[in-house]
Amino acid sequence: MSFADLTRLARGQPLRMLLVNAGEADSLSWAGLVQPLRVAQRLVGHGFELHVRTLAQAIGESDEDWHIALLVADEHLPRPLDAPLRAVIGRCRAAGYWGGVGAAVLWLADAGVMGGIRIALPWALYADTEEITERAILTPHLFEIDGRHLSCCGGAASIDFALTLIDSLFGAATQAAVKETLCIERVRSHDERQRVALQARFGALQPKLSEAVTLMEANIEEPLSTDDIANLVGLSRRQLERLFKQYLGSLPSRYYLELRLQRARQLLLETNHSIVQVGLMCGFSSGSHFSTAFGTLFGNTPREERQRKLAAA
Repeated sequence: MSFADLTRLARGQPLRMLLVNAGEADSLSWAGLVQPLRVAQRLVGHGFELHVRTLAQAIGESDEDWHIALLVADEHLPRPLDAPLRAVIGRCRAAGYWGGVGAAVLWLADAGVMGGIRIALPWALYADTEEITERAILTPHLFEIDGRHLSCCGGAASIDFALTLIDSLFGAATQAAVKETLCIERVRSHDERQRVALQARFGALQPKLSEAVTLMEANIEEPLSTDDIANLVGLSRRQLERLFKQYLGSLPSRYYLELRLQRARQLLLETNHSIVQVGLMCGFSSGSHFSTAFGTLFGNTPREERQRKLAAA
């Protein structure tokens, strides 16, 4: 399921969203989420009901019907899963779509309600995930949607997460108006990676894996072969493939291709290089191969991606 599937929530009725702040009121995770949504609420009017609660307020309320409910917490404020917090988690889970932002994602996983779900967790909390890796699937992405479950690593990514929700729920025009109001030029996609997430998670335990990913990131324009990468990090091809499959859920070649395509998408949105130049800069000697691979991963062609940028401008 993708963020595009959220569009049906806003049809024919006011969309009701609950945000529960279990951290500091001035944290970046909270401000980055709530400010774009409040601007959207003013623009949409009666079609969007945004309800903001502190944890104490949410504990004292009765159950209500929410289309989306999110629990938000600063990553530096760990909290034991006491009975009141579990009750709030239960209320959030009753919503059509629900999840967490920042440290709250870890709380949800600790509560056992994210079993088998792909989650985006703040990289700084990766050291606390040993007991939940069998219950949730950690990804290094900025934010995720998996079925009815939403998660965001928090921090500055909360802004991208909120703007992606706005686009999915109310359309590109509303998102563009919010971006203009907040002076935001670019929205990062959900599958962009936290820059230090892989190193934080695997650097000590799997240095060979971390080294392989670093080689890929440093050789986007002239990609290395899987055999070359394996030789450079001192592994056999089979050992390298086993590491990628076990920890990243992908083969090295597929992971490398996605890295190059992510870079290509960034260049299409942030530079004026031609589509051919972008393809060459990301290791694609064939324009048709670049277009096909890009479309398979993102659902649109490089030309459509560039046109979207021009339309937004």
